[in-house]
Amino acid sequence: MKMAAEVRWPVLFYLLIIVNYLNASDVHKKFEYKYSFKPPYLAQKDGSVPFWNYGGRAIWTKQTVDFDWWEVELKFNINGRGRIGADGLAFWYTTQPGSFDGPVFGSSDMWNGLGIFFDSFDNDNKHNNPYIMAIVNDGTKVFDHANDGTTQMSAGCLRDFRNKLFPTQAKIEYYQNTLTLLFHNGMTSSPDEFELCFRVENIFLPKGAYFGVSAATGGLADDHDVMHFLTTSLHPPGQIQLDQTRTVSNEDQAKISQEYQDYQKKLDQQKEDYRKEHPDERREKEEFDDWFESDSQRELRQIFTGQSHMFEILRELHKKLDETIGKQERTLSLISQLQVGGVQTGGGGQPVQLIDTIRRQEVDAVLSNQNIILNTAREIKSFVGEVNSKAESILTNQARGPTAQVQPIGYDYQSLISEMRDGLNQVKRDIAQTYNKLTAAPPATSCPTGNCLTTTMFIVFVVIQLFILLGYSMYRDSKEAQAKKFY
Repeated sequence: MKMAAEVRWPVLFYLLIIVNYLNASDVHKKFEYKYSFKPPYLAQKDGSVPFWNYGGRAIWTKQTVDFDWWEVELKFNINGRGRIGADGLAFWYTTQPGSFDGPVFGSSDMWNGLGIFFDSFDNDNKHNNPYIMAIVNDGTKVFDHANDGTTQMSAGCLRDFRNKLFPTQAKIEYYQNTLTLLFHNGMTSSPDEFELCFRVENIFLPKGAYFGVSAATGGLADDHDVMHFLTTSLHPPGQIQLDQTRTVSNEDQAKISQEYQDYQKKLDQQKEDYRKEHPDERREKEEFDDWFESDSQRELRQIFTGQSHMFEILRELHKKLDETIGKQERTLSLISQLQVGGVQTGGGGQPVQLIDTIRRQEVDAVLSNQNIILNTAREIKSFVGEVNSKAESILTNQARGPTAQVQPIGYDYQSLISEMRDGLNQVKRDIAQTYNKLTAAPPATSCPTGNCLTTTMFIVFVVIQLFILLGYSMYRDSKEAQAKKFY
């Protein structure tokens, strides 16, 4: 019995979840035409719009919402020539209609209800615009313009909704105190490309409020066009059947449809009569309409502009590629002619003098001369080291002697002088031989013009002279030291 109870409770729990899911997915939706507008746009003779009040920068419903949960589909275009736009578009659900020219996206501040803002200007300079945000106000808070309202928002997302090929759309759903916004970026015409912008729970909005839309511009300007505003009431399962007062009979539906058709025919007839009575105004209107472009024309223009820009980039890349290939071909031609010792011929049969560069045999000759100089330098270094060791031996024997006389080390003073003289003569002969070898180079390796002395050869000669001077200086110092010891 214990095992059965443990199994029974999880089963019941999952069954409750499934039932709740089925009930939630079975929400009844009803289109509310009194809170909606869409093409074709109808207006009365006095310029008023049925069920809506408009003016300045905003449009508001004439009557309050009489249902608790709702879904609004907003389809709009925001276009501008600037890289950034201003200020943005706003959706409202408030207890009182806002003003038609207010400080917050074209409507009133300190509203009581919900405001969803499509903000396209970066006031706080955080590079996080265009941005979509939802702010719930109780009528006491002033909108934080300096921070773009980020300190007051309940939820938001970073989405780009400016200058799109197709109209952007937003589905705003408020059901059982949960606010959800789905966004269509307008990159395609597919109606199923919505993505979740935000979903936030525990949002408590007042009942019986007004819907509204407003827009505003600042130093920068955008065109804000609302294509349609479709409102759908949401009802939990079973509620719509109990409320029979909201149902419309078939006779009433037929009557309403007939009235709408008659009104549409009457309106078309009035338009036609007006055109016949005022042909000049019709012509001016048609000419004025030519100044503006339709949606299809704008779409084609944007596509053509993008393709033209791509064509310009491809042409520039093709030009750069041709230049690179030409340089490579010229370089390869020069290298091949230098290898065979040829001369490039220009236009008109005139020879073009190529820049003479070092050849292989010249490189070999330079390397051979450098090896000779290095060997000579090693011999000089060995000789100087030998002189130094002999001088140190003399000084050591003098320090050990009982008197101030120089102690012999196997040969006398005259033999030492002779040996030093022979060493210096040998150095002179080596230098002379090196100079003869360098000057007596083969004709193929001789320089075509000027002196063949290079920087390396000059440095080697200087080093040799330094070694000679160092040996002579050490020899002189040793002689002076010995002379002092005698006296």
